[in-house]
Amino acid sequence: MHVIATAGHVDHGKSTLVRQLTGTDPDRWAEERRRGLTIDLGFAWTRLADGCTTAFVDVPGHERFVPNMLAGVGPVPAVLFVVAADEGWMPQSDEHLDALNALGVRHGVLAVTRCDLADPRAASEQAADHLAGTTLAGIPCVPVSGATGAGLDALRTELDSLVHRLPAADRDADVRLWIDRVFTVRGAGTVVTGTLTAGTLHVGDHLQLHPAGITCAVRGLQALGSPEPQVGAVARVAVNLRGVDCGQARRGDALLTPGRWLSTEVFDVRIRPTPTTWPAELMLHIGSAAAPVRVRPLGPDHARLTSNVPLPLRIGDRALLRDPGGHRIHGGVDVLDVRPPPLTRRGAARARAAELAAMDSSPDGVAELRRRRVVRAEELRAMGAPPPRTGRWLISEDHRAALAARLAELLAQHRRDDPLADGMPAEAARRALDLPDPALLAEVADTAGIALRAGRLHDERPDLPDHVRRGVSAVREALLDHPFQAPTADELSALGLGDRELAAAARVGALLRVAPGLVLLPDAEQVAVDRLDALPEPFTLSQAKRALDTTRRVAVPLLELLARRGRTRRLPDGTHRVVSR
Repeated sequence: MHVIATAGHVDHGKSTLVRQLTGTDPDRWAEERRRGLTIDLGFAWTRLADGCTTAFVDVPGHERFVPNMLAGVGPVPAVLFVVAADEGWMPQSDEHLDALNALGVRHGVLAVTRCDLADPRAASEQAADHLAGTTLAGIPCVPVSGATGAGLDALRTELDSLVHRLPAADRDADVRLWIDRVFTVRGAGTVVTGTLTAGTLHVGDHLQLHPAGITCAVRGLQALGSPEPQVGAVARVAVNLRGVDCGQARRGDALLTPGRWLSTEVFDVRIRPTPTTWPAELMLHIGSAAAPVRVRPLGPDHARLTSNVPLPLRIGDRALLRDPGGHRIHGGVDVLDVRPPPLTRRGAARARAAELAAMDSSPDGVAELRRRRVVRAEELRAMGAPPPRTGRWLISEDHRAALAARLAELLAQHRRDDPLADGMPAEAARRALDLPDPALLAEVADTAGIALRAGRLHDERPDLPDHVRRGVSAVREALLDHPFQAPTADELSALGLGDRELAAAARVGALLRVAPGLVLLPDAEQVAVDRLDALPEPFTLSQAKRALDTTRRVAVPLLELLARRGRTRRLPDGTHRVVSR
């Protein structure tokens, strides 16, 4: 399915054109039909000559209903722009074009309607002049008459060509469905509709209703009026929800993949084109949402926006700012940062303006990690920036190198203060370096050439040959995401690691040797105890395997090691218990 929104001045024939193309009246309300004026969003669909299905979102043209129009075009990738031959370009044509240009809509067809009432050439030339210099410059133009049907076949041909030019949607992406309608169906409950621009919905999925924070289940799906077990982007979709009352959802809310989106009220943006004025407050439109925002300029074309309501945003999102009092589009918005730093210190705003000027609106995991220095991988992903490497926590190379130098200084100072101590406690070092996770200390220590074993840091440099160091590094990296899925003997052999090499790595604290041919990360003992301590006691070997996400090959010797070191105790019936300390 492909989705196209209409745009154009009031009473230029948008709804008539959709009705002629689809055979369906998009005006849903009796008031709309009585007045012959579209007030809210309308929806209809048709199948083009080659079998492609195209859905239309029909938007109102009157200036009083611009917020409704923006809710319709916000999530839609293409437009059918309508100009009447007998009236030509009009004021709402301008505002609709400004909105589409601000949102970066690049795909469309220009329909010059009512060509039975006037020669369409003048209006076509006038429209082309207005479109020039915008994202819709050069789109094909088709004269048409909704009254006589003239030009409809040519318009269908152009629409068919248009939908084949649209970029393919990412159906594996996280779902963010901006809601544009909410209603109740007797016997089914709450139904919401929207334009799905990325991802795939399945019956039975659990989603989060934002900003209410309600977790709900997909009871049913419909696309083009037919029940479907799943619907992939791009599509108009109706979602029957379980766990949500009709009054708890409204236009502008969003259905999200749980745990994969950040909610933010403060975010930094680039504004296009460069503003000439800076109103203190504007209305932000993204998807079907409209939120009042306070504007703090940061340089000539950047700003910090503070929303009255939380929004599920990602780096690279496009939105627009509108001045509702002045009835004009203030500019387009590229979201640059959804977790910006506070601007509390003197000179912070000036420094932030310089940083924003160097930033790109394309999500870049490496650049984001460099700016943030230390960040959770899942938070980076939720920002829209793909993590540059595996691991639960990530640290930038520059920051790791700086911390490694600092760690060497801390260890040297500790040795001077207490020359008889058996190394420095790892936890004290972690706190001194302000590291949020013990695994990061292991990375910093490795960079500094400092051994970490049994919870203490030692300043002797690991005396390992280069080929062993490379093999050990490969093992450590493989264990970061699944710390108890130990490499097999064959895998170790392929890395050039035999018993002697593994024993040497264990002596310098680079690995924990659980048994001959079985190694884990140096902190695996404590991580295992923490996981096992969360189990109901006593626990079985099977429960331990599940908690550690491992196999019997690893679990049995690991439990034996923990018992030998007094961390766990094996009971007579074969179950186990963590020893409290």
